[in-house]
Amino acid sequence: MSIIKFKPKQASKKLMSALSDRSKEVIESRYGLGKNDERMTLEAIGQRYGITRERVRQIENHSIAAIRKSKYYFEEKDVFDELEQLIRALGGVIVEQDLLDHISKDKSVQNNINFLLVIGHPFKKVKEDDDFRHRWYVDEELSNKVHASLKKVYENLKDEDLIPETEMIKAFMEHIKELADKFKNEEMIRRWLSISKRMGKNPLGEWGKASSPNVSAKGMRDYAFLVIRKHGSPIHFKEVARIISEVFKKKAHIATCHNELIKDPRFVLVGRGLYALSEWGYMSGVVKDVIRKILEKHGPLTKEEIIDKVMKERYVKENTIAVNLQNPKYFKKNKEGKYTISK
Repeated sequence: MSIIKFKPKQASKKLMSALSDRSKEVIESRYGLGKNDERMTLEAIGQRYGITRERVRQIENHSIAAIRKSKYYFEEKDVFDELEQLIRALGGVIVEQDLLDHISKDKSVQNNINFLLVIGHPFKKVKEDDDFRHRWYVDEELSNKVHASLKKVYENLKDEDLIPETEMIKAFMEHIKELADKFKNEEMIRRWLSISKRMGKNPLGEWGKASSPNVSAKGMRDYAFLVIRKHGSPIHFKEVARIISEVFKKKAHIATCHNELIKDPRFVLVGRGLYALSEWGYMSGVVKDVIRKILEKHGPLTKEEIIDKVMKERYVKENTIAVNLQNPKYFKKNKEGKYTISK
């Protein structure tokens, strides 16, 4: 079911009735409104007609002005009113491609909608810049507030931050308290957040800086980091590989995944095939290394105390820890029956 009542192609065709044949051809080529839905550049159109790209631009601008002054423009008022109401319902300011995709996935239809937006007086386009994507708005004051709020939310983000979407929405709402309640729904705020080029969402639904590997994951290690972090506790590398394949739609061979985890200091092997994140405080190294670090930190300890502390760092059997303690090359008992590090 279409979300718009009017037919975009018919509306565009009627509006172009105000143009001469040549101007109509230029507009059709420029906006992809003819049989070929590929939009042509000023230069390509100029080469077709043997004129300069600047002359093509003049024809385009003159044609748009002519349409706006024609009777056909006023006859299509309902079309522009419906488009305006749709944009307001979607948040008043919206990423261009999000708007077009919302209306139709058909490229030809999207081209005609884009043409109608260019022609219509209520619609204002802001071109993509370093901070934001191409977007359309119908309320300048609202647009300015949204842009300002997006910048404030970004400024409060740290490079390593990964924030659940619910918390991101809550943070954004803190900056738009003065807006009417009709704008404060999660779906609308998600659309506003998508305007930002500096913030992004990873496939696990967590927000952060778009430049962060936590958001723009590019390799097995980044995918694994996100998977383990989301899991929240040590997880087997086979399970990590499976989740990467399912969530990120990337082919993750089990052996390759294991090898990548071993190489990266962000991960710690804490049991047979079990990996945790270094940032969680787990000690690196094999069991004897963990025992050594514990004794260096706490001094002489009993066998029971050592087992208790090692079990918090490694998923191993108590007997494995006891066997390591019996190696005189690394550890020895003192007169009190406590273990120390061999000199």
